[in-house]
Amino acid sequence: MAQMSVEEAIRTRRSVRRFLPDPVPRETVEAILALAARAPSGSNIQPWHVVALTGAKLRDLSARLHARALAGERGAWPFYYYPRAWREPYLARRRKIGVDLYRSLGIGKADRAAMAAQHARNLVFFDAPVGLFFALDRDMEIGSWIDLGMFMQSVMIAARGFGLDTCPQAAFAPYHEEIEAFCGLAPDQRLICGMALGRADAAAPENGFETEREPVSAFARFLD
Repeated sequence: MAQMSVEEAIRTRRSVRRFLPDPVPRETVEAILALAARAPSGSNIQPWHVVALTGAKLRDLSARLHARALAGERGAWPFYYYPRAWREPYLARRRKIGVDLYRSLGIGKADRAAMAAQHARNLVFFDAPVGLFFALDRDMEIGSWIDLGMFMQSVMIAARGFGLDTCPQAAFAPYHEEIEAFCGLAPDQRLICGMALGRADAAAPENGFETEREPVSAFARFLD
């Protein structure tokens, strides 16, 4: 496989919402995690914990969570991920990606059942062959959440270097109690989110649109 530049890996990283069933060797997953572990953390405490699911374990948990989602059991968020009160410009950005995703799938904005079914596909990792869960110790503060974010970004960029794709998923958090028990997390550890890992299904319409990014001038100021 031709080596991918860092620039290309970052530029081509995207949230994939349908994967091929092709298995990913455990050695590849371990190599990705080893590279990602070079991510910075405050005082090098490296606060992250990872559980990787494949095969029967992945299918078992996915089936359970998917059934709960289809039954309308959303669970309770253990923390606030999104703003408690939406406002612009963030509300418009959030709405746009929803519109673009559902339009790619031919789902109308009034078709709540189809939207719910699509959202429930988060719980099967969008059919990816590898599901990753990320956790932190419960006594970690906001700095460790930042550290985990940098680690997860490194996982996603490293995966691109291996020709793989990912989708970071906060959608697992409301089901944290069942996931923590299933994965055998220690009582002092808390689930933060999940991530699908595998090869993108290039023929899937939901993988065919590209999310927009604001220009540098919209979020950065340079002081000389």
